[in-house]
Amino acid sequence: MKPSIREKLERLTLRLDELDHLLAAGDAARDLDNYRKLTREHAEIGPVVALYAQYGLAENDIRTAEQMLADPEMKVFAGEEIVAARAVIERVEDDLQKALLPRDPNDDKNLFLEIRAGTGGDESGLFAGNLFRMYCRYAERLRWQVEVISASESEVGGYKEVIARVVGQGAYSKLKFESGGHRVQRVPETETQGRIHTSACTVAVLPEAAEVGEVDINPAEIRIDTYRASGAGGQHINKTDSAVRITHIPTGIVVECQDDRSQHRNKAQALAVLAARIKAVQTRAQQQQIASTRKSLIGSGDRSERIRTYNFPQGRVTDHRINLTLYKIDAIMDGDLDELIGALTAEHQAELLAALSQET
Repeated sequence: MKPSIREKLERLTLRLDELDHLLAAGDAARDLDNYRKLTREHAEIGPVVALYAQYGLAENDIRTAEQMLADPEMKVFAGEEIVAARAVIERVEDDLQKALLPRDPNDDKNLFLEIRAGTGGDESGLFAGNLFRMYCRYAERLRWQVEVISASESEVGGYKEVIARVVGQGAYSKLKFESGGHRVQRVPETETQGRIHTSACTVAVLPEAAEVGEVDINPAEIRIDTYRASGAGGQHINKTDSAVRITHIPTGIVVECQDDRSQHRNKAQALAVLAARIKAVQTRAQQQQIASTRKSLIGSGDRSERIRTYNFPQGRVTDHRINLTLYKIDAIMDGDLDELIGALTAEHQAELLAALSQET
């Protein structure tokens, strides 16, 4: 084990002891916010320190066994113990490297999913509807909740734009690599000559700000307009100015919400989406600084970046970032995203491991 990694693990061991004492104190729960922060840190550090303890025991086993090698009667047994302990060390060292990878602080958060039709006219809108259904089906498999915040339906079905809030444990960690351009190749229902058309949609996955206050939104820098909602919703929703449009003047970001009959709730939802978008802009700026020194294989998450192609005639889905092609398009469009998401996550971890080994 590299000295720098061992030193980091020793510091974590000391920190876990410190957390044990802080949480055991009689007044530990007096400040609930701080108590939750400490318990969260304890839960993150605990498994890493437990792995390091296993590593230390295996090292001790090797030292003890090496001392036994001098005894002819114990030599065979000692040799077997050394082999077994070295296997443990190899396995635990690999687990420790993964456990020490920098953790995305947004991984446990809920998210806002935004899908917009792009090039391809009506077919693009239909594909946007297909993508939204795909993510909804995936969410169903994991028992997540999907709340539509805003939807603009296209004339022939599907969506020009749909924005939804996805609520579930680890939602952002699973879907964060979905941001970018999604391209579809298929014969549209309206095509009489049987020709294959290519169209595209953009997907944006934004982590929900823990609270609007997490992002500094100056009230003087936003303009709030109310108007009557359009589309489905019954008589009441169309007779009151319940829909809300918020414009963030410094960035030009515009958010609309008309899904609820309550203007107050629409405003709260719109502010939450605005906070997530502003945070995404800030995060993207930070990532661009990092990317200047190391290019990410997974991609920047920029909506203009083409990340995936869905080819219906050939029954395949190709993720261009990791050169992965799967011939199971029907299953994928029905929400079976585990293999795709697993491959993207593994590639991301490999990147982080490579960076960690360079740093140490």
